[in-house]
Amino acid sequence: MANVDELLETFGNMTLLELSDFVKKFEEKFEVTAAAPVAVAAVGAAAPAEAVEEQDEFDVVLEGAGDKKIQVIKVVREIVSGLGLKEAKDLVESAPKSILGKVAKDAAEAAKAKLEEAGAKVSVK
Repeated sequence: MANVDELLETFGNMTLLELSDFVKKFEEKFEVTAAAPVAVAAVGAAAPAEAVEEQDEFDVVLEGAGDKKIQVIKVVREIVSGLGLKEAKDLVESAPKSILGKVAKDAAEAAKAKLEEAGAKVSVK
């Protein structure tokens, strides 16, 4: 179990971008996916009668930093917890890039407003 504890300690000290990169490489090496399993519903006669669900989770995507890149980096650090200056800068420079994923509509709209106020081009999907 010492190896598992050491791994957990190592992961705990990594940034979100480093963890994301690790997960991608892990998925490629072992040909697996870290996505949560989705239960497959049986398609029956009732399937067409189901109403389309309203979207309740949104992604905030940074399309571009605009002219005020430094201001946008500051806002990204404020919105995305745990990002250092370098990680936020890399995130802004790699636009278009998802900043927040699967957040409530009000949180997505608030983040969009802050980023646009700083001069960034943002979309909510």
